[in-house]
Amino acid sequence: MPVQRSDARTLIKDGRRTFVAGLVYAAALSGFITLLQLTVPLFMLQVHDRVVNSRSYDTLAMLALLAAGGLLLYGILEYIRALTFQAMAGTLVRRLNLPTLEAALAASVEGGSVKASQVLRDLADLRTFLTSSAVVAPLEGMWCPIFLAVLFALHPYYGLLAIVSAGILVCLGLLSDMFTRQVTKEANQAHIENISRVSATLRHSEAIEAMGMLPALARRWRASQVHAADLSNLANGRGRGMHATTRVLRLLMQIGALSLGASLVIEGTASPGSMIGATIIMSRLLAPFDSLTDNWRSWIAASSAWSRTRELLESHRSNRDTIPTPPSQGPLEVDGLIFVPPGRDLPVIKGIGFTVEPGTILGVVGPSAAGKSTLARLMVGAARPTAGGIYLDGHNVYLWERGSFGEMVGYLPQSVSLLDGTIRENIARMREADPRLVIEAARMAGVHEMIGRLPLGYDTPVGDGRFTLSGGQKQRIALARALYGRPRMLVLDEPNANLDAEGEAALMRAMRAMREDGAIVVVIAHRPAIMECADKLLVLQEGRIAQFGDRTSVVASLTPARGAGGRKQAISGTGDAA
Repeated sequence: MPVQRSDARTLIKDGRRTFVAGLVYAAALSGFITLLQLTVPLFMLQVHDRVVNSRSYDTLAMLALLAAGGLLLYGILEYIRALTFQAMAGTLVRRLNLPTLEAALAASVEGGSVKASQVLRDLADLRTFLTSSAVVAPLEGMWCPIFLAVLFALHPYYGLLAIVSAGILVCLGLLSDMFTRQVTKEANQAHIENISRVSATLRHSEAIEAMGMLPALARRWRASQVHAADLSNLANGRGRGMHATTRVLRLLMQIGALSLGASLVIEGTASPGSMIGATIIMSRLLAPFDSLTDNWRSWIAASSAWSRTRELLESHRSNRDTIPTPPSQGPLEVDGLIFVPPGRDLPVIKGIGFTVEPGTILGVVGPSAAGKSTLARLMVGAARPTAGGIYLDGHNVYLWERGSFGEMVGYLPQSVSLLDGTIRENIARMREADPRLVIEAARMAGVHEMIGRLPLGYDTPVGDGRFTLSGGQKQRIALARALYGRPRMLVLDEPNANLDAEGEAALMRAMRAMREDGAIVVVIAHRPAIMECADKLLVLQEGRIAQFGDRTSVVASLTPARGAGGRKQAISGTGDAA
């Protein structure tokens, strides 16, 4: 279901509520865990002050039994707390996974693929953080007053030393954050951009290898990676330096506690057992502060990941319908359509309008950058019109609920790509489908025999690192995907760009079959032969309609005005990227 603005806010509130509820429960468990951490120091205190002096084996056995029971309970509560964080992470990711994926897809369509891919990684980072030890340190730190109270009970000087020591560690933690926060943020952003840039570039590996572009690209990558590495080294150096300082001071504070205890024992104001117990309790009290200093960067990274996820959910929202619309067989109407791409001031589509009835093949031609591919993207709802609209049987194609719209429409984009999966799964649009429907679509596209000659037939895996198909094979399989389920509208953008004569003949047969089935077929192509099966022609020039009507009348009107060369240019204009 698409993510609405209100839904995004609800999801964010639910995420916060899950996080807070989990933290509260874990904090309560941490209180009992903190109390049970006193088991070992109190056991040592009692053994030193009571058992050694009384020489009682019964007392020792009873103390050992109680300590073993306390440590067993401590282990059980530690396990329950770990399961709490695991359940919290799982619930958070399950609730945000699909909405974030939908928002990331919307951002990618709008040109924000770098940001979208990073946010998908952020969800995994949030789960990792919630199941790590970094999230536990603050919860244990909030129960440190228990240790402090025990130290004051043993002797006020122990408590005062603990307060001073904890205050010093807190100040060091704040200084560490001050010195590393901004540098860490810049380093993470630089690494994100580098990874996204390299991933995008590697998709063009054949062109890079063929034209010897690798050395130049490697120099650019090296420069950006060195910059990111320098920032990371600076942040890590500062953080490790502060952590080393904190660790040394913590050990010095333990020595101080032991020295203070020895002084008190010498003066007779404290027992020898309290000296040992206070030293251990002091170590337990300072451990969370030491951990906070070491794991503070994890909290910063998790906070940044949550901010990016929240921003994506709030900003990239869908205004589409959420109620499925039943199949229909009405006309395609384009009414006052204007489209201004994001980041540009001038429109690519400039107020065009026309109607195509069912059972019609519409050919769209025109020179490069005339707006043909943009019109195709608008027809299938991949972009939102700036003004006007496109309607299929009276329903706005952009607002149409995506699931039911996908059953109505087949789309073959100019840039053909197959998803990671088998050929059967790609043709079936990654759904669990009836194999007969898959074979029917493949036969319509004329690829059934070709697929049968592949190593595993319809179960041949394709995608990154899988079985390599030629450009023509990919295009014909993508055509079968567009034909799957016999959609009521078929939009084909340069469907014969990589096809040979046999493939082009199969494409024309499929187009005629869809027309006979009552579908609307919109085809953008630069080869005149494929336009011979078109019923109507639409000539676009600079985003406006230059000609529209029956194919024969449009061709006849273009011939006197342009001559043979002009006719050829109008009909065989290359596909545009606009």
